[in-house]
Amino acid sequence: MDQLTAIAQIAQEQAVGDRSGHDFAHIQRVVANARRLLAAYPTVDRTLVLATAYLHDYYDEKLVADSAQAKAALEQKLAVTAGLPKDDINQITFIIDHMSFAKNIDTRQPLPLAGQIVQDADRLDALGAVGIFRAIRYGATHGSPDYDPAIPPRQQLTAANYRQPSTIINHFYEKLFTLAGTMNTPAARQMAEERTAFMKQFVAEYMAEI
Repeated sequence: MDQLTAIAQIAQEQAVGDRSGHDFAHIQRVVANARRLLAAYPTVDRTLVLATAYLHDYYDEKLVADSAQAKAALEQKLAVTAGLPKDDINQITFIIDHMSFAKNIDTRQPLPLAGQIVQDADRLDALGAVGIFRAIRYGATHGSPDYDPAIPPRQQLTAANYRQPSTIINHFYEKLFTLAGTMNTPAARQMAEERTAFMKQFVAEYMAEI
């Protein structure tokens, strides 16, 4: 078994049972996005990008009970099961530690180009038709109301208020509509703008119907 196949299996095992939109299907789409973006960067470490794309949610604090414990378990699996050297593991976890939306709200975190590609690939999966389904799934899983006129969208997200309850529709205004402007690569930015336009049409239609 090659290393990338082993890493994919590690990611799949961790994602079993997810109902929040962070399942293995999401991971596979992020990997597919990363492959598309890599076409413009032939000198970037392809294995690093794809491995990190597979593992980017592995110890996300919103998905696991103990992020530090999950990270330690991942590092051990990458060393023992996938046979990765310590330096490669450190590169993967550095990107994961600095790429999330939450980690970049107050201060944009520096990422190598490989990390920028993974970040773009992940954020693209929050947009478009898939992004609409994922926003609804995540909100429903966490008991968020679809829409409440008494809860207006927050004008500015901060690390302090990001996890506070809101509505599913507010999530579009507060986060999803802003993602296109955060993309690192030209190809991702173009795709993000197209997918954002589709989401804006959806939200406008929703608001017109209620």
